[in-house]
Amino acid sequence: MIELDAVSYSYGDDSVVENLSLSVEPGEVVGIIGPSGVGKTTVLRLLALRLRPSAGEVRLDGQSVWDTDERTRLSLRRQVGMVAQEASLFDATVARNVEYGLHVRKEWDERLRDRLAALVSSNGTPEAVHDALDLVELREKLDQPARSLSGGEAQRVSFARAVAYEPSHLLLDEPTSDLDPRNTGLIEDAIRDARARGIGVVVATHDMHQAERIADRVAVLLGDGFTEVGPTERVFESPTDERTRRFIDGELVY
Repeated sequence: MIELDAVSYSYGDDSVVENLSLSVEPGEVVGIIGPSGVGKTTVLRLLALRLRPSAGEVRLDGQSVWDTDERTRLSLRRQVGMVAQEASLFDATVARNVEYGLHVRKEWDERLRDRLAALVSSNGTPEAVHDALDLVELREKLDQPARSLSGGEAQRVSFARAVAYEPSHLLLDEPTSDLDPRNTGLIEDAIRDARARGIGVVVATHDMHQAERIADRVAVLLGDGFTEVGPTERVFESPTDERTRRFIDGELVY
């Protein structure tokens, strides 16, 4: 489990988020919903162990991350995958892009070393890369230059790269904001598959309909904190906080 416990974060004197508490279990999808600019990406970066909180604790499997030494923190950070809103791919083949996460992690994880050794093609591509590309229906693009892909395909490759090394948690920042319906559907199906594999998934989105489709629980981020965290159906149909209700009904303008 990954957990934020009364976490706050500030840029200099400017508070971005305050007193956030959220846990993400293996095999569940949590949606973070809220208007643009409210701090959803900051929450993801805190969960990804890329930002040190100004207050509170971030724990991974019960271990307080920021109380550990730098080497341990790096090992913990490498258990978490993150996909940015805009795909950022290397000038290489699709296969090499997906393989990257495996290579940077292989020295600390014996399981990943074994997976890298399990070559299944003449060009030496690890089986894990094939599995990840199958997940996003892009195996036929294996040897294609990544820079030649469409925007939707590039985002699917970014997703494949993040799941190839089987992270404990996967964090997605507006993963389908600029995608057509087909690519959106493929990404959402891949999220459901990741959940079925036991990966805890957090999706930050301003698309409330997407959160309703794929999330087991939602956390509503308004102002600088969560107004509500709970099961998706309950939050959308019977919110307990008036601010949540007004936001869902489109009455709360930011």
